[in-house]
Order: sequence, then structure tokens, then C-alpha cells
Amino acid sequence: MSDKKHTHTHQLQQASRETRHEWYGKTITLASVVGIIILVVAIIYFIGQRGLAAFTTDHVKVTDFLFSADWNPLDGKQYVGAAAMIVTSFLVMILATLLAVPFALALGIFMTEFAKNRLTKYLQIMIELLAGIPSVVYGFLGVTIIVPAIRTVFGGAGFGILAGILVLFVMVLPTITSLTIDALKGVPAQYRQASLALGATWWQTTSKVILRAATPGILTAIIFGMARAFGEALAVQMVIGNAVLMPHNLISPAATLTSQLTSQLGNTVNGTLANNALWSLALFLLLMSLAFNLVVRIIGKRKG
Repeated sequence: MSDKKHTHTHQLQQASRETRHEWYGKTITLASVVGIIILVVAIIYFIGQRGLAAFTTDHVKVTDFLFSADWNPLDGKQYVGAAAMIVTSFLVMILATLLAVPFALALGIFMTEFAKNRLTKYLQIMIELLAGIPSVVYGFLGVTIIVPAIRTVFGGAGFGILAGILVLFVMVLPTITSLTIDALKGVPAQYRQASLALGATWWQTTSKVILRAATPGILTAIIFGMARAFGEALAVQMVIGNAVLMPHNLISPAATLTSQLTSQLGNTVNGTLANNALWSLALFLLLMSLAFNLVVRIIGKRKG
């Protein structure tokens, strides 16, 4: 009787301990979620408040900001046209992504459908290493290798849009490749087996069945790569030339939104038009980031 009572008491104590642990876990999880929500709201509020100051306090027109290429936001001169930087940012992002997508698809298909396990393992390690290299290293390699090569082939200073595209191509390639591999691996094995059983070749199965089934995941990978390219600052700043000019060719110096922010924000005084204009660039970048996330969610819903 005493043993049964002791066992029952032990079970109650164990249940009580498990209940406490579960409560602690739920509390920590809830606190983390609330903290993340507060942090995101605070970032949006802070950037939104500072970014709108140029339009509310300094009375800059939104149309001038978006469509004018005159950028000289000194006190008393409301030349706050960001069109040149917006066009350059989109141009560099789109061309770098278009250059990276075929390589990412080829690597993803090869690693998931044709390569042996050992080779796939080595390639995966290389992709992870490329993804983990700091931006400043890519920028340094761009300055020491890509810029002199462009100068030799095309002439000029070598700094410009083409250098930024090539640097971003190498930077976004691991991101798009990794997510593409995950999308291809997510295709059910039954699809492959059914296609092969019907007499299709491996390439027909890959191109007609697997790629089509993995299209939503591949599109998500491309959007994440575009977001990575659009938001990159340091590496692009080191090779693009940082001249706020409307791009006329790929070897002319230019400036993106991020390169202008990183190079000029520390040289302005809080509350001035020059500082508020730079925060307006940051607000535009934030809105573009939200747009990229919205597109990813739409693609995810279509996939579901």
C-alpha cells in the first residue's frame, strides 16, 4: 500500500513538473513572438516617421522624389529626385538575377537529379561557403578583379553598373541555388516514377514534370534572390562608382539606393533636408522589402 502511494505521489510530482515546463515553454515562446512583433512595428514606425519627414516637413513632392533625377538635397535646395537611383537599383537587381537564374537551375537540376551523393555533398559545401562569405569580401574581390578586367576590356574607370551586376550575380547565386534545390527535392518521388514508367527519359521527366511541379518553389527562390540583390549595400557601393546619374550604359558609374544610403548617411545632420531625403530612400527600400515578402506569400498560397 505504501509503495502504491509513493508511486502515485511520484507520478503527481512528475506531472506537475511537466506542466511547469510546458508553461515555461509557452511563456518564453509567447514572449519571443511579442518581442518580434514589437521590434518589427518599431522599425516600421521609426523608418516611416523619418522617411516621411521630407514630404511633410520639407514639403518635397512625391512625384519629384519618384520621377526626377536631380539629386542635391542641400538645405534650401529641394533637389530630391531619386529616379536615377531607383532605376539603377532595379536594373542591377534584374540583370544580376537574370544572369544567376540559369546557373542556379542548372546546378539545382544536376545536384538533385544526376549527381552522385558524394559530389552533391561537395557542391553543397561550396554553395554554403559562397553564401557565408561577407559582403565586404565580395566587394574587395570586385575592386581587385572585376573592375580592372572591365577597365581593360571596355575602357573607362571600370567602376559602374556592370561591375555591380557581376558582383551581385555571385552573391545571389547561392541563395537562388539553395532554395531551388529545396524546391526540386520537394517534388514527390511518385512523379518521377510515374513519368519514367510511361517511357519518358530522365531529361523529359526533369523538364516536363519535375520543373513544372517545382515552379512555385523556384519562383520563390528567384524572388528571394531579387530581394537579396536589391538590398545589398556594401559590395555594390565598392564597385558601382557612387555617381547619382541616370544610367546610359552598363559601364557608366551610377548609384543605387543602398549605396547612396551607406555612403552619405553619416555625413548629414539629423533634421536637415539632406538627412530626411536619405531616410526617404530607406523608406522606399522598406516598402520594396514588404512588396517582395507579399509576392512570396502570394506564390506560397498558389503553391498550397
